[in-house]
Order: sequence, then C-alpha cells, then structure tokens
Amino acid sequence: MDQVSKAIIEQLQQDGRRSYAAIGKVVGLSEAAVRQRVQRLIDSGVMQVVAVTDPLELGFARQAMVGIRVSGPLEPVADALADLPEIDYVVITAGSYDLLAELVCESDDHLLSLISEKIRTIEGVVSTETFMYLQLRKQTYSWGVP
Repeated sequence: MDQVSKAIIEQLQQDGRRSYAAIGKVVGLSEAAVRQRVQRLIDSGVMQVVAVTDPLELGFARQAMVGIRVSGPLEPVADALADLPEIDYVVITAGSYDLLAELVCESDDHLLSLISEKIRTIEGVVSTETFMYLQLRKQTYSWGVP
C-alpha cells in the first residue's frame, strides 16, 4: 500500500463522511481518483466505511466481553461465534483465554440465554467467563496507518 492510500485511510478515520473532493485536496488527487482508490480499498478488504453506533442509545442494555477456553481446534469455535448476530467481535488470543468475544444484548435475560444456550453449547467450548461492561470510557477507530 502506498503513502497516498494510507493518507486517504487516515482522512476517513478522522471523518468517515469527508468528501472525496476534500480528501483529494489533502492527498493531491482528483475527486474521481480518490473515489476509485477508496473503492479498491473497500473491495480488497483493507477497510470498511460504516456508521459506529452506541448500543446503549439504540436500546441494547448490556454489553460484555466473554473469555472462552476451548478444547481442540480454535478456528471452528471462533467461526461459530462469529456467526451469532449478537457477537460483534471475535479474536483468537494467547493467554488465559483461547478466544475473546464481544457481545451486545437487549437485557440480562438475553445475555444469559446467549451464553447458556448458544455459546456454551458450541462444540469445543470448555468454559466461559463474562466481563460485563459498566461504562464505556474510550472507543476509537482512528489509530492511523504505519
């Protein structure tokens, strides 16, 4: 990836609604050239342009991170977790847990059902530990590009 593409990504990390014309002025390209580069970055999976929401404001009362210990291959369990609509983040880790999954639920009952009836029934899941979020203090997607 060249420096111009990195600069475009940085511009969109600052403001995902920034116009291609405005980005073009900063990076030295035409609006059309920026549009083409952005589309290539999206098509190649390098980036997504999405609306980031606050789940609490949308009516989801409970967010949590679940640490999961697995017996056997990690990837099938991670893929099964990723298929659950309530889970928005799955990562294979090194440390006390094999996987971490972030989930968003409408209520404590929904959280209990998700953990008991869906997550813990996935083949290979040995144990879980739930870390319920009490207050979000920072969430950012603007870490830049190397």
